[in-house]
Amino acid sequence: MPSETMTPPLRAAEPGRAPRAIHNMIAGERVEGVGLFTKIDPVDGTVIAEVHEAGAEQVDRAVAAARAAFDGPWGRMTVAERARLLRGVADAIDRRADELVAAEVGDTGKPESLARDLDVARAAANFRSFADTVSATGLDSFLTELPDGRRALNYAVRKPLGVVAVIVPWNLPLLLLTWKLAPALATGNTVVIKPSEETPSSATLLAEILAEAGVPAGVVNVVHGFGADSAGEALTRHPGIDGVTFTGESSTGSAIMRAVAPRVRPVSFELGGKNAAVVFADADLDAAVAGLARSTYLNTGQVCLCTERIYVERSVFDDVAAGLAEHAARLRLGRPEDPATTTGPLISQAHRQKVQSYLDLAVAEGATVLAGGGIPTLGDGLDGGSWIEPTLWTGLDNSHRTVREEVFGPVAALIPFDTEEEAIRLANDTDYGLAAVTWTTDLTRGHRVAQQMRVGMSWVNTWYLRDLRSPFGGVGLSGIGREGGHHSLEFYTEPTNVCVQL
Repeated sequence: MPSETMTPPLRAAEPGRAPRAIHNMIAGERVEGVGLFTKIDPVDGTVIAEVHEAGAEQVDRAVAAARAAFDGPWGRMTVAERARLLRGVADAIDRRADELVAAEVGDTGKPESLARDLDVARAAANFRSFADTVSATGLDSFLTELPDGRRALNYAVRKPLGVVAVIVPWNLPLLLLTWKLAPALATGNTVVIKPSEETPSSATLLAEILAEAGVPAGVVNVVHGFGADSAGEALTRHPGIDGVTFTGESSTGSAIMRAVAPRVRPVSFELGGKNAAVVFADADLDAAVAGLARSTYLNTGQVCLCTERIYVERSVFDDVAAGLAEHAARLRLGRPEDPATTTGPLISQAHRQKVQSYLDLAVAEGATVLAGGGIPTLGDGLDGGSWIEPTLWTGLDNSHRTVREEVFGPVAALIPFDTEEEAIRLANDTDYGLAAVTWTTDLTRGHRVAQQMRVGMSWVNTWYLRDLRSPFGGVGLSGIGREGGHHSLEFYTEPTNVCVQL
């Protein structure tokens, strides 16, 4: 999260759409920062907001507010009271869904339909799911029999970590924020949120919604800024932080680990991915191609779970390549309010430059481009935005950088294989380990291959189908720990064993 991402430079807002001010939210109050940075609309490149950047003083205030709230009435609430409050938050999200959609679309440029059906719907579902989970999840208890005939009762109780730093990325900002915030609150923690500098709006609005739903002041605080030498570094190094949960780039996760190491604070990381899909010749090819198009191009490829490596059995390679290229060509880039739009822009000009550099590198490495590969000309005032064409290429293998490094855009490489063993070896030949997909009509093979994938999540004949109670996370450079259901509760709490001699 380097501070250089304050660029691109200031541009004039459209007539009638003056940049709004976005403040830090500390103890229920709007707080100015040490300076301002601009939020650029990725759709057309205009300035939509000026954001107050938090410095060390604002981070101190936010942590102090969270600690005071933790030591106050919030810390004495029962599980039932917190669960009831979380369900009220979900209801408040439903009531203000239109505002949240507008905030997400303004920050990310994604189609309105995607923001409504995925981001906002999941935000409410996250609060309801963790209200249910915390209400139903218990801990171990043991009746211990001693050699002399006495007995003892051992039972565990959960205690919240305390003040948790919640650092979230820009690709699914509201969804991933609530994915962390809901279990943190359900287990009695207080939080300081640091949204991405690219997506400040929905976190700030959510803080207002939480207050409306009855969450006490100071329980949830929001500080805006960047990583190094800004709010992110000040927050992760703060001695008053009891744990850090982060979703984002692997390199940033490494930096956070270094920051918390002197104080040995717990961390939960969901990091990058270079996810593989494997298509066997016996697959339903129409379903596989449609599924691959979704897993490659959803949210303009800006999902940690998206597919960037597609291994296809050689006998059906040409059919899959042609079908997927046709899907890519049919995607419609356009304004988020247009119902015909399927694909939005990348988050920023800086990110487009990164993605384009990989597209250029793929060609230099010898790739054959089947679809996309460049920057489109869209007209209608959109050419100042961060647009890029959905891209597909062949001709590369696992030795090439573009097949090994995470691009995080609407791109994928198609690579043939001949045997099941080769497909598994190629899919696992990566430093990452977040997600994989297997396409086959042989259910036995599907189970066998899925279980051999070195990933945290392995799908068969589907993608991004989630049960919120199931474990979510990765291995290798893709993260540490698991989220979802009771797995989230385990991170946000410390168990204390109580032993009573009977």
